[in-house]
Amino acid sequence: MGWLRRTGAFLAGGASVLAYAPIGWFPLIFVALGVLFWLLGPGALSPAGLTLRSRVGAGFGIGFAWGLGAMLGGVSWLYVALHRFGGMPVPLAALAVLLFCALVGVFAGFAGAAFGGLRRGRAGPDAVVFAAAWLVFEWTRCWIFTGFPWLAVGYSQTPPSPLAGFAPVFGVFGVGGLVALAAALAVAALAGRAWRPALAVVLVAVGGAGLRQIEWTAPVGAPLQVALLQTNIEQSLKWRPEMLQAWLDRNLTMVRDNPATLVVLPETTIPLLIDHLPPGYLETVGRTVADRGGDVILGTFTRDADGRIYNAAISLGRSPSAHYAKQHLVPFGEYSPPLFRWFYDFAHIPMADQTRGPEHQPPMALAGQRVAVNICYEDVFGEELIRSLPEATLMLNLSNLAWYGDSFAQPQHLQIARLRALETGRPMLRSTNTGMTALVMPDGQVADVLPPFKADALHVEVRGYQGLTPYARWGNVPAVGVALAVLAAAAVAARRRA
Repeated sequence: MGWLRRTGAFLAGGASVLAYAPIGWFPLIFVALGVLFWLLGPGALSPAGLTLRSRVGAGFGIGFAWGLGAMLGGVSWLYVALHRFGGMPVPLAALAVLLFCALVGVFAGFAGAAFGGLRRGRAGPDAVVFAAAWLVFEWTRCWIFTGFPWLAVGYSQTPPSPLAGFAPVFGVFGVGGLVALAAALAVAALAGRAWRPALAVVLVAVGGAGLRQIEWTAPVGAPLQVALLQTNIEQSLKWRPEMLQAWLDRNLTMVRDNPATLVVLPETTIPLLIDHLPPGYLETVGRTVADRGGDVILGTFTRDADGRIYNAAISLGRSPSAHYAKQHLVPFGEYSPPLFRWFYDFAHIPMADQTRGPEHQPPMALAGQRVAVNICYEDVFGEELIRSLPEATLMLNLSNLAWYGDSFAQPQHLQIARLRALETGRPMLRSTNTGMTALVMPDGQVADVLPPFKADALHVEVRGYQGLTPYARWGNVPAVGVALAVLAAAAVAARRRA
């Protein structure tokens, strides 16, 4: 019967993807995690009749199946980057995606194993242990091996979910833990026909709805006119030398045609090292905005005196020029992990040998605001973004998701930005190559967004914000600390029973 439980878990994990953008059926994640809890707990054999080793092994297998299903359903767009743009043969690209999804799915397996070893066979207390195990191992995969927090459960709970109210307090992993707790309590209520677990679920929802009414931060300074440019440069053509002048002309034309106090171009909108640009090009871009009393931020590649290359953003115009270098690089896409240099023999990815920027970089002082820049994948790491607070008044993400074609990657990334806005209590501005260019407000609502795969400009008026949310003050410490304490207490109790 074990294979039936693993199959059910795999299907539930795959279905969980529908809870995220672009589908956005956020209640479905409760069902998917509820199924996992049922298969691990009330629907499994009584722990009294099993050895610890068999409980841990069964828990790992079921949890891993759930995680593998979720990753294959949710991030298989990696295949597009590896095959279509990286040049990998179809079988090798498919195998790489499968292995990667399996590696990430292991963390759900660890959560299942921990729960299998610590559960008592009482649905109510077990629900708390299940939520704690889920939170700890979901948080673990956000930093181990540089981390991959994509499709963390909390990302599914953007507004209108009532649990979005917990994001400024506990962050995305705390929200994910509460989702797991509510899902498990709902199963406990149904399994035992008990009202107390059901009441607890209602209290979680009401608490989140109440927290959504709190404004943790406040506007500061005058409104800022911003033009977020979406250049829509085709990825397969971006690196061709004969097309370079066309891309430079497109960038300059869009800057000229979209006057604003702050004009923003996306990540690597200049697809070469900045010191290889035609003479006078940057000066022309800067003068264009400075003559209108504004500034421009654009994505490019820079190189230091030692020859190290950075994925960077620079500002030009009326204010003093500023520079930001990407800190959290993408393994295999922007740098090679140890022992994996062979990967580049199969995937031909331009500018793939990059260097991390400094961990602490000041926000850019532009137009009376302090703009904290993050580049593409960096906004998946909430605890890294809060390093710029409380100084930063605006958050700005520059991205290029053209690598992943017309897939779920774009709406999923916008949903991640919505959680970052909630956590920081700051507007999140997004300028992207092919989508989704948007303005996200501090309450997680998308104020405006451009259609993807269209060269266009999004003109918005935005104010900076000051103050700190609880999450900005303490990061993941409260949520992870409570979860670890629950698991420690459960481990002590399990040892006493042994």
